[in-house]
Amino acid sequence: MSVPTESGPFGELRGQLTEAAMTFAGSPDALAEILAGIVDDVDRALGERLEIFPVCHHSPASGLAMLRRLRVKQPKVIYLELCEDLRPLLGELRNCRLPVAVQAFASELDGFPVDWAPLSVIAPVTEASAEYQAIAYALETPGVELVLVDRSTDHVFQWSPRHRAAPGGDGDASVAPEASGGSAEEAQLHGDSVGLEIGDLRPRFAELQAHLLHHGKVRHWSEWWDQYVERPLVDADYDTYRQVMVLIGSLFRRLRPGDSQRHDRDEDRERYMWTRIRQHLADSGADPADCLYVCGAFHAASRVEQFGLGSTAPDFDITPRTDTTWRYGLIPSSHSAIEAQFGLAPGSVSIAAATWTRAVGRSRVKPYRLAGQSDGRSRRRAGTAATGSTGATPTPGTGTVDPVTDRLTGFLATPAPVDGLDEAELRAWCVDIVRLARRNGYLASTADAIAVFEHSILLAGMRNRARPTPYDFTDAAVTCIEKDVVPGRRDVRRLCEILLGGDRVGQVGYDSLPPLARDVLDRLSPLGLDLQKRTMSRALLDLKADPELGACSDLLWMLRFLLPPATVRPIMGERRLGHRSIQESWDLALGRDQRALIELGYEGVTVEQVLELRLRREVRGPTATAATALAAVENAICLLGSPRLVDELGGRAVELLAAERSVDDAPEVLRRIRRLLAHYRATAPELPAWCEAFATTGYAHYCTLLPTAFVDAESSTRQVGAMLGFLFSMESLAIALGCDRSQLELAVAQSHPEEPGKVALAWAARHQLGTLPLAELRTRCAQLLDNPLVVPAFPRYLAGFVHALEPVPSLTPFVVETMSTAFARLPDPVLLPWLPTLITTLREQGPELVPLLVREAGRTFPGTLPELDGWVPPWQRPTPTAGSTRRAAPVGRVGALLAAHPDAVDAVATRFGCTGGWRHVDPEPEGGAAAGAATLLAAHPDTVEAVAALMVTAPAR
Repeated sequence: MSVPTESGPFGELRGQLTEAAMTFAGSPDALAEILAGIVDDVDRALGERLEIFPVCHHSPASGLAMLRRLRVKQPKVIYLELCEDLRPLLGELRNCRLPVAVQAFASELDGFPVDWAPLSVIAPVTEASAEYQAIAYALETPGVELVLVDRSTDHVFQWSPRHRAAPGGDGDASVAPEASGGSAEEAQLHGDSVGLEIGDLRPRFAELQAHLLHHGKVRHWSEWWDQYVERPLVDADYDTYRQVMVLIGSLFRRLRPGDSQRHDRDEDRERYMWTRIRQHLADSGADPADCLYVCGAFHAASRVEQFGLGSTAPDFDITPRTDTTWRYGLIPSSHSAIEAQFGLAPGSVSIAAATWTRAVGRSRVKPYRLAGQSDGRSRRRAGTAATGSTGATPTPGTGTVDPVTDRLTGFLATPAPVDGLDEAELRAWCVDIVRLARRNGYLASTADAIAVFEHSILLAGMRNRARPTPYDFTDAAVTCIEKDVVPGRRDVRRLCEILLGGDRVGQVGYDSLPPLARDVLDRLSPLGLDLQKRTMSRALLDLKADPELGACSDLLWMLRFLLPPATVRPIMGERRLGHRSIQESWDLALGRDQRALIELGYEGVTVEQVLELRLRREVRGPTATAATALAAVENAICLLGSPRLVDELGGRAVELLAAERSVDDAPEVLRRIRRLLAHYRATAPELPAWCEAFATTGYAHYCTLLPTAFVDAESSTRQVGAMLGFLFSMESLAIALGCDRSQLELAVAQSHPEEPGKVALAWAARHQLGTLPLAELRTRCAQLLDNPLVVPAFPRYLAGFVHALEPVPSLTPFVVETMSTAFARLPDPVLLPWLPTLITTLREQGPELVPLLVREAGRTFPGTLPELDGWVPPWQRPTPTAGSTRRAAPVGRVGALLAAHPDAVDAVATRFGCTGGWRHVDPEPEGGAAAGAATLLAAHPDTVEAVAALMVTAPAR
């Protein structure tokens, strides 16, 4: 681009800057080129046939300049730097209380990396912003067309780098963002959405920003902008405002690092916008003199070849959108959320809103507002109480761009006007902050108010300010009141933000909510609560006295599953398989967490539809397992009650179980399938087909994996125990459905574990199968305790026996016996370090096994202390022999008793299919059936005597 050196309205300024560059730099090359280039950018932007209006996001000066220009020019077409596909949503702002954010949301991606999901783009709108004034003017003025010309939300992610998990933002500056204040709850209103802002005027050169902050004696960029740009431009005329904003945009544009990727993306946006503008002008035939192009000051100083209506460069090649389905809506926003999203200083947006209110009141001009827009608080006297949308009748517009005159030279050469100290305003701030601090637990007094007053003036003087700013006042209040400790949840800086303007939180009106959100509010109306309030509401449901509230209860349980935990939280009552509470109590924050409910509405029309889609998505996802599928089955039964969906999810659980190659989820699978089987056995005449298929598939699957799991170092003892629990608990059902028990016997026989805990599990499994008697199992444990080389590892064997209670609960007396023996015989260096491990292991991995051990121990050990002195453990009592005199008599009595009643014996024998007559068999010393029977009877004398006495003394019928 060829630029005349001394021609045009800015020739004199260009010459002064070039001369200054030669004086200070000693060479007119680099610095002079930058300074002259800045002036050339201003000249080029202001000389464009289409009037360019440069803005800074959420700037009161931009808002006031926009308001004044709209009343004078009255444009018929407004081109706005905002995603073009967001245009249909802007009319819904009428039903909202600002600030709100326009949002585009996509959960199912087609053309983007899967790990980016969900994608979300938001564009916050505040009343003090220039874009809102342009939107309100265009929507409320007949014959005015509003055209959004920025790239679509789909292109926002198309142009994002693919090497990171998700785009970090639309304007990720190279400098560190400022810490955001406000409550964490309000700062999270935007979530992880990508923010779109009109007019990002932050230096993209970290050294430049640090230099400006250092010499400006401020801590935050927001404070520097407020002092050196915002306040001088609030009352400036339109020409001065435009030239200064383009000058700043050009300066930051030229002094930026050579990030080619970011640089190319910025220029592609500018090419995109100018292409859309020229296409609209060609299609509509609008006169450029009646149009206004609203964009960020950074883009107003663009040097792309498509810049301007007189450019002969070809249009930018706009790529087609992907097949991703985007859903659009409005979500509530707040000052804290905007600060957190765009890295602004704490309270900067609230201070900007207060500046806007004072400036509007001082200029006595009425802002544009959308008809029907709710505010939620009383309007201030600053001329904003207009009942109509546009206030006073605008003056006729000129329809043409005024000739460009040099206002920069005078503005840059003239010092900023010195404002006198408004002692009344500062005194009111000091009194109010002390009062607010006392309400929040601080020991503040009148002396602190005086200290804040004096300290604010002192800080302003140190920072070369004639008048303390809100930032000076905030720093003084923190120094004088907060001192060392923050007693409450709000610190003094947060209290100052509340005092100076508050963290205004927006709200989306009922008419602008998605159909699902409106349906939720309508269906919960029987509760009699105002669910759109931002406060927490308590709902009490007596389902026995008022059965009609059952539908509300069902909806609340579904919302609890779909929404964040704090939005819908049950205080009393539960919903599980086979159980429904008759009284429930809920804490509801649907008005406070509107964003979650609105984004839920992007997924479907009703809550039931969204819940069904999510359950299907869970079981069809790439990380789905049999355990997650069984959890989805439980949720479908408890929340939806749809047999069709339950069968579909159950069938998917069978497929996932058969495809698993690890046993990581075996404990979860066992716990859930047991619960589901118990539910169906109690409520259904027969098991569903998918349950039977799950039992047979799981039986064969775990039998196949069992030998490998026993020797696999990555399979824990708990997981192997859960596999055995599944096999033994499902054995009868699986065999009844056609499975072969020999498959389990072979799997156990082929298992040769080496880890002590798994060895104990293998012994328990063999005992359950009948191949390892209890006496031999007791002998093996005694041998382990007798071996000094194995004693240090015995606690691991014992842990395996504890986990064996899952598949073989009949071993509970033996486990209590083994633990008692271990406590008695293990040396202290082994026992004491192991006890905490045992307790934590049982608490984390087997809490359901502890009651079994406690009950068995209660039956085994004496209940009182005196009994303990003479108590002998059952496993140490002597075993009676068959040859004692005491045991011979009962056997004879029983034989005589049976011989005395042959008819009864014959009837019982016939019942059991035994035929043949009576014969007398003498007991033999060794062997023989009679000897075996005599030995068996002699081994249990107490039982024989009790039965004999009962049969002898029983009265005849």
